[in-house]
Amino acid sequence: MDERIIALLAEEKQEGLALLQQRYGGMVRYIVRGILPDAQDAEECVSDVYLRVWQRFATFDAARGSLAAWLTAVARNTAVDYRRRAAAPAGEWDENAVSAPSPEDEVLRRERSRQLRDALERLSGAERQLFYRKYYYLQSTAQMAAELSLSERAVEGRLHRLRRRLRKLMGGDGA
Repeated sequence: MDERIIALLAEEKQEGLALLQQRYGGMVRYIVRGILPDAQDAEECVSDVYLRVWQRFATFDAARGSLAAWLTAVARNTAVDYRRRAAAPAGEWDENAVSAPSPEDEVLRRERSRQLRDALERLSGAERQLFYRKYYYLQSTAQMAAELSLSERAVEGRLHRLRRRLRKLMGGDGA
């Protein structure tokens, strides 16, 4: 099914977008609602996710990852952008005003990203899932606890141990 969606979107056929929404709509709404609790903001954001997909589909590269992974990143990034705009005082948000990092900063950012990816690879699947829920999808402790059938205190304890383990894996003191 993904191959057909990819082919249709590459040809800029709206049927591809409709199939994408049908297949992944629940996932997109789940991601966005986890980041944007306001239902109206979430619905606007979901619409923007599909608009971004339509406008930026040329950036999709199947060699780098699956359609679902790419869509997950688009949904998450769109929702985070909405959240930042909502938090910024009126009139202060300008998407074009973000300055480019220096070459040194970019090298350091890439190195930290590589270290984090390496450390995440060394975690168990459950630990990785917890990390992504909290720090990538920005889920609340309460939401994670409810969906994992744990208490909030148990989730907080696991997150604390996870952060400590990641620090150690990345060369920190681990304390």
